[in-house]
Amino acid sequence: MAAQLTASEVGEQIMQAVDLEAMREGDQEKLQKLYKLDLDGVEDFILYTSTSNVKADEWAVIKLKDPQEAEAVKEKVEARINEQTAKFRDYRPDEYFLVENHVLKVKGPFVFIVVSKEADRMGEAFDDALTQGE
Repeated sequence: MAAQLTASEVGEQIMQAVDLEAMREGDQEKLQKLYKLDLDGVEDFILYTSTSNVKADEWAVIKLKDPQEAEAVKEKVEARINEQTAKFRDYRPDEYFLVENHVLKVKGPFVFIVVSKEADRMGEAFDDALTQGE
């Protein structure tokens, strides 16, 4: 079942689909800083962000303890996207384009966000990982 997968297992499948060399793994502190989440509700996560603060690239798979919290987490992620939109709109049009074309999905206890030129492919890998887990 998909609910038995960990965020790390889903993330591994996504990482096999794309090249993430210019990104680094984030920790709980980074997750909370970016998305303002209550970490008590997070069962597991994987987070990668750009190694440069002038790049918008980031992605995360967040597995929640309670799937009913997913919409609230999605709203917090959307707030982050809005911040990034404002940050890059006039400053870096190419990065702004990536933010505008982000992929945000909620499936059961999982919330997935990606800002990348590979966003569509990564979104498909997320779907595939959860489908295979069913």
